[in-house]
Amino acid sequence: MTAPKRFPRLRQDLAASLVVFLVALPLCVGVAVASGVPAELGLVTGIVGGLVTGLMRGSTLQVSGPAAGLTVLVFELVRDSGLPVLGAVVLATGLLQLALGALGLGRWFRAISVSVVEGMLAGIGLVLIAGQLYPVADAAAPASGLAKIAGLPQALVDAAQSGRAPASLALGAGTVAVLVLWKHLPPAVRTVPAPLAAVGLATAAATALALPVATVEVRGLLESLQPPPLEAFGELATVSMLGTVVAFTLIASAESLFSAAAVDRMHDGPRTQYDHELIAQGAGNTVCGLLGALPMTAVIVRSAANVQAGGRTKASRVLHGVWLLLFAALLPSLLAYIPIPALAGVLVYSGAKLVPVRRLVALWREHPGEALILVVTAVSVMVVSMFEGVLIGLALSVVKTAWEASHLRLDVVNKGAGPVQVHLAGNATFLRLPKLLGTLEALPQDRPVELDLSGLHHLDHACRTALTHWAERHSAAGTEPVRVTPARG
Repeated sequence: MTAPKRFPRLRQDLAASLVVFLVALPLCVGVAVASGVPAELGLVTGIVGGLVTGLMRGSTLQVSGPAAGLTVLVFELVRDSGLPVLGAVVLATGLLQLALGALGLGRWFRAISVSVVEGMLAGIGLVLIAGQLYPVADAAAPASGLAKIAGLPQALVDAAQSGRAPASLALGAGTVAVLVLWKHLPPAVRTVPAPLAAVGLATAAATALALPVATVEVRGLLESLQPPPLEAFGELATVSMLGTVVAFTLIASAESLFSAAAVDRMHDGPRTQYDHELIAQGAGNTVCGLLGALPMTAVIVRSAANVQAGGRTKASRVLHGVWLLLFAALLPSLLAYIPIPALAGVLVYSGAKLVPVRRLVALWREHPGEALILVVTAVSVMVVSMFEGVLIGLALSVVKTAWEASHLRLDVVNKGAGPVQVHLAGNATFLRLPKLLGTLEALPQDRPVELDLSGLHHLDHACRTALTHWAERHSAAGTEPVRVTPARG
């Protein structure tokens, strides 16, 4: 049997894999540098995403690697606890994902409110933009998200008085401009992926003009690998570190599975098997943790590039991992020419794409409650932290759902003579108790009341007790006892 018959779509997958490789290369390096780890570790995560996760069942065309969505959390972890602990946290994240997938919980991640996930990513995007504007301005970024945003005006003032900053600002701004304008260029030009073109042009300009800008530090692939020592796992016993593991798992899993749903809408091939995809992500993160590399998620930018370039099977994403491995093994010295401001510009653009401005405007018009959850989650992520921000968003989403689920219709029929008729329909929960008691206590004390509860689908204990006490008080005033038609069931 000939190769074309055995692999009828190899040509399309080969071409798509080269496109994905060219998209992934600058993003892998950029995410690593922004995360405060050696650039090679971003390539390692991309390689594992292709060769490990890419071979497994789940989403056929989705591509995994280091993602901008976890950059802020990784940077804070490495800064506070060191690189060895990062490997332990990523390994624990992978094992937890494997367990969740094996238990069949992958599909339940789709039940997380979309507004919470979008708010989480928007908060990450805003912190990412604020943080990466500092290397664009050749300055050191503050620690917290709020400090990054508050310190931007002073950083720009300092940049205006610096000798090195103008060149850095020009490269960063030029990189963002190329990324924004690239889609408007002729199709023949756009065969080169925008991130590669932007970083390539910035690198050429910095080299040709000998600009005084910071460039990527190269250590070598094997030298950058730092498997976590046994003592690093002892750090996981603290409550704060366990919270970090949960945050990594929640963000990486939700982002990957939401990305899978988006990729499914781009093609008519096999649909995603969510539990298997979560297991594949867990296997990838387990390997990344053992190697001391960055955490992995599915990346919508690379996945969309794969579909648009004609990828048909998982071979395209596996081959993209092969090309990353060959580059890391044979040409790592090329990384030393890449300017840091150019990579920061790529991440500023990526961060901006995480902020759903148009979606928020439309959501505010149609579902203001969901828009509020999105905004509160984003602000909480910026002001407090990633984990607490997501918890606040989830809590607000639960409260909103409970409020909507407790819809209660209350009709009062008062004909001026005879008994006052009160009809309740819907769900009577404690959330509606103030309105319910306010209406009942405003009824005339000298008139009999007929309370019809037959239209209720649910009557919780708090409402049942409150209605009983109200009926006793109304009857004690010398009026006929309240006649109650009980709720169904």
